[in-house]
Amino acid sequence: MMEALQDVRGMAAPIRVGTRPADSEKITVNLGYVDLGHVDLLVSEGAYANRSDFIRTAVRNQIERHADITRQSVARKAVEIGLRHYGRAELEAARTAGTTLDIRVLGLAVIAADVSPDLARATIASLEVLGSLQASPAVRQALADRLR
Repeated sequence: MMEALQDVRGMAAPIRVGTRPADSEKITVNLGYVDLGHVDLLVSEGAYANRSDFIRTAVRNQIERHADITRQSVARKAVEIGLRHYGRAELEAARTAGTTLDIRVLGLAVIAADVSPDLARATIASLEVLGSLQASPAVRQALADRLR
């Protein structure tokens, strides 16, 4: 659910009520006053809907600009791109087979809520997430020494 508040310039500033969507992560960006002024000028001139729209566009442009670096890195390393879900059944199968997982995800890695800390420690040898990791606090703590 979205509601709007008026910011100090009288412009609508959206606020989120409830949980964040699963396809995004909120971050904080510190900008100098001059850079922020430029962003606000572009918003007031209608070039962007709001500050967030400007920042998302700038991030996407930089990702596109450096796409070759991403492709080369993915080619060198076994990295899964996008959303990767690790469920209890998959981890139990790895434990039964006597194997461990080296997890590398660019995007969102989710370790299911029904995965116990003991199962995670027994089956996940290493965990590298470029993006966001969703796991219970207990599983995060159990894997703390394996996070890169």
